[in-house]
Order: sequence, then structure tokens, then C-alpha cells
Amino acid sequence: MQWMGRRGSTNVEDRRGIGGGKTIIGGGIGGLVILLLVTLLGGNPGQLLSQLTTTGADTSVPYQQTEQEKQMTQFVSVVLADTETVWTELFKEKGLTYEKPTLVLFTDNVQSACGTASSATGPFYCPGDRKLYIDLSFYDELRTKFRAPGDFAMAYVIAHEVGHHVQNLLGTMEGVGNQRSNDFSVRLELQADYLAGVWAHHEQGMGVLEVGDVDEALNAASAVGDDTLQKQAQGYVVPETFTHGTSEQRKRWFYKGVQSGDIYGGDTFHTKQL
Repeated sequence: MQWMGRRGSTNVEDRRGIGGGKTIIGGGIGGLVILLLVTLLGGNPGQLLSQLTTTGADTSVPYQQTEQEKQMTQFVSVVLADTETVWTELFKEKGLTYEKPTLVLFTDNVQSACGTASSATGPFYCPGDRKLYIDLSFYDELRTKFRAPGDFAMAYVIAHEVGHHVQNLLGTMEGVGNQRSNDFSVRLELQADYLAGVWAHHEQGMGVLEVGDVDEALNAASAVGDDTLQKQAQGYVVPETFTHGTSEQRKRWFYKGVQSGDIYGGDTFHTKQL
């Protein structure tokens, strides 16, 4: 992806080196729900919004970026700016107004309107404050642990979370708090993959993608499929516990978005065969 020297977004909030504070979660379900719902690459934490109250103040500490972190910070800023350009235009074409989300950079743990999450949770979107959260160390994890290297693999991750923001703006996430089925979660995640593909389609039209970029994203989508992750973690899969979709499904819905470019072309909620 050709990103160096290009415009970055001004909607980046840097909280690195700032603690996340404490969280009190009502209903006796504790932080486990955050880990279950705000899972790798965009679990849905919306159903916790009515249950969370927070306390404790953030304490700022000096944070020194490495050269690699500086470069990655600029990269995610450029990717976010590109999503803003694409989605603003697509919403305008439909007579809608795109409200730009904020991308929050953090280390270790972070406080959001959806509660406190750690870096181990992975990148996530919180509908309560309409912000994306990411610890940039995830880039190294994506490359080493998940074997999905490449800058556009990371761009896919960001675009997926922005996809959840698009769902939120379009009303897809309304009533999510009452949806507790894994099937609903899978459909929500696969649609976010599709929307990430829609962005990639228009990114191609901007002439900034390089040969192999889409393949990097497809590899990343495959690497974080529920079946692949479960096989790696426990040696077998339990389909009824899937929350994001299989590797094949994630790749297919992302690529469908790449081919289509249509904001409304990925209705996973009325499709029998995912």
C-alpha cells in the first residue's frame, strides 16, 4: 500500500501510557463478557452499555515512541483518513452523512464507554462512544502469531472496525444489546468483513494499492477465522461457539465486498447460507 507521505486523519486520539482505570460491571457477569464480546477483530460489546458504570481516574505517564511505532502511528492515521474519504463519499451518494469515528491508540489497557479492555482483547469498536481502539503491538502479533504479514493486513483490521462503525451509523447495531446468539454475532462480523472489502474496492480506485495487497488482507481474514483459531488453541473446533465466522467465510465476504463496492450488497442477516 502506498501510504508514505500521504495525508493522515486528525481523528486519532493517543492514550498510550495512560492507564485504563477501574470498571464496575453490574449483573454479576464481570469482565469475562468484555473478553467474550469484544473479541479479536471486532467483537460486539454493545449489549454491555446498559450494565457498565466506571470509576477511577486516568494517570498520564510519559510515553516514548520507538521509530517503528512512529511509522505505524502514521500508517494507521493514513488508513483512517482513506476510510473517511471513501465512506464520506459513499454515504453522500445515498443521501446520508458520514460521521467520522475516532481511533484511539493505547497500551496495555484502555477505558471506553463499553468498559475496560486489555491489549489481549485485540482491536475493537465501541458503539457507545463511536471509537475504534487498538494497541499497535497487534501489528507484530498479526505478523508473527497469526502469520499474516503486510501493511494491508493491518489496514484490513482497521477497515473491519470501521465497518462496525458503518453498521452503527446505518442502524444495523440497533437492538444489539438484546441479541445474544452466536449466529447473530457471526452475521454481524461477516458483514463488517464485507464492508472492509467495500472500502478496499474503492481504495483500489484511488490507485494506492500495490500488487499483493488484497491477498494480504485475505490472508489476515483467513488467519482469524474461528475454526483456525480454535484448532490452534485446542486442536479441534466447536462450530456452535463461533462468533466471527470460519476462515473461508471471512475471506469470502471480504472478497465479495472487494468485487462489489456496494454499501448495501452484503446483507448477511437475510442470507441462509453464510
